[in-house]
Amino acid sequence: MNDADQHETGRAGARPRTKGERRLDTEVVHAGLEPDPSYGSVIPPIHQTSTFRQPSPGEFAEAFDYARSANPTRAALERALGVLEGGLGSAFASGMAATHAVITAICEAGDHLILPLDLYGGTYRLVDKVLAGFGLSYDLVDQRDPEAIRAALRENTKLVWVESPTNPLLNVVDVAAVAEASGEAAVVVDNTFATPIVQRPLELGATAVVHSTTKYLGGHSDVVGGAAIAGEERLHERIRFVQNSVGAVPGPLDCFLVHRGLRTLALRVARHTENGRAVSEHLRSAGADDVRWPGFGGMVSFRHPRAAEIAAGTELFTLAESLGGVESLIEVPKAMTHQSVEDSAAAVPPDLVRLSCGIEAAEDLVADLERALAG
Repeated sequence: MNDADQHETGRAGARPRTKGERRLDTEVVHAGLEPDPSYGSVIPPIHQTSTFRQPSPGEFAEAFDYARSANPTRAALERALGVLEGGLGSAFASGMAATHAVITAICEAGDHLILPLDLYGGTYRLVDKVLAGFGLSYDLVDQRDPEAIRAALRENTKLVWVESPTNPLLNVVDVAAVAEASGEAAVVVDNTFATPIVQRPLELGATAVVHSTTKYLGGHSDVVGGAAIAGEERLHERIRFVQNSVGAVPGPLDCFLVHRGLRTLALRVARHTENGRAVSEHLRSAGADDVRWPGFGGMVSFRHPRAAEIAAGTELFTLAESLGGVESLIEVPKAMTHQSVEDSAAAVPPDLVRLSCGIEAAEDLVADLERALAG
């Protein structure tokens, strides 16, 4: 699939929902929102509470007995996440909490995972430094080649973890091809970079989807959160069990902020895409090396011998970790988000620069990079 094809697939509003006539642009505005039955407020209240009154022992409304187990504000967000990805949603305190929950819901001691050769440093750190100590093993595989996945499968392979686009090299992986090549193993896709506006992995054969809702879904760099969306009830219940047992749940205000961010997701992804295109075209014309943009969204990477100097020399692009907010960010992954993959096959080059293009005027972003490149 080329950049143009991917952009058409990912255009806001380009894909209708699988049920009914509503398009995703409409669902992001309305999903999970039901007016308050007490007063009719269009936006439900934030249920800032740790517990709920029980009329008699063991009797309570729906699932609401204690806020670690469930909270109405969190439940509204979880319904919305499920609608947008076409599955059953669970919200977490961070993307890494969601990642941990899904892996531990699927795998147990002695199981084997297949990870991307190019992946987020935090995911690698969790598997290599934490879960490996509990008996999990893994291999790093270039998942652009389905045959490489088949070759890496073992009898005890329970999970194939996918990023598309990958972080930070922005390689696009054919999720459907990975699902077909993975046999009986579960396929979980980190959809943080693409968002459901661009791709819905469950429709492509994935078992589950995870997000760092801190990024594009929240979209305003003011909240940390995560999400896991399962394609079927049994896995959803396992994830919920881990969610409740471990307790890495978001507070109600965090859930409210992510849910509020969802309502402008389609609009923001369209603007991020415009800016990603403009910035990547300028970088190519300016002579930057290995410029990568997957054809949608605001994530761009390139290589330059003055990577650290350029990252510290921008004004509109803030030197900071994270991505997906309305403001533009710049980073050098080797020194920042990907230190944990050092000395592994997933190590990133020191001259790599990663950009998260926000929703500012494209001309201003281009001018800012032009100044930094000129030194």
